Amino acid sequence: MLPIGMLARRAGAKVQTIRYYEQIGLMSEPVRTYGGQRRYEEEAVKRLSFIRHARALGFSLDQIRNLLDLADDPKRDCTTADSIAREHLQAVKAKIAALNSLKRELTRMVDCCDGTDTAHCRVIETLANHDLCASDTHGTVQ
Repeated sequence: MLPIGMLARRAGAKVQTIRYYEQIGLMSEPVRTYGGQRRYEEEAVKRLSFIRHARALGFSLDQIRNLLDLADDPKRDCTTADSIAREHLQAVKAKIAALNSLKRELTRMVDCCDGTDTAHCRVIETLANHDLCASDTHGTVQ
């Protein structure tokens, strides 16, 4: 049985994060010693690592909850897991497209600035007048 600090070190997480995941139901409530200290099974390291990896890939907590439910039942069809991942991939692609649009606009704005004074600064002018932008969709990152 692992104390919470050891679990945190083994999974590369913070103690506060583990407690939060317990509060929201991603991690099971651990057994406690007579002194009230949390003690975790080895399986908790795997579960916490799963959660951390999913978070690093940008999955939402709700998506992770659904994926954990699927992982907890290894005989279930993986169609739902695939669907969750595909939806997330589409969202990531949309964010990338929005960020690329934002990058193009910022590059254009900076490249047009001659650096003389703010009265003639293209950055200030563009921010003050949206009509000077090449695109009206930049900055719509979801």
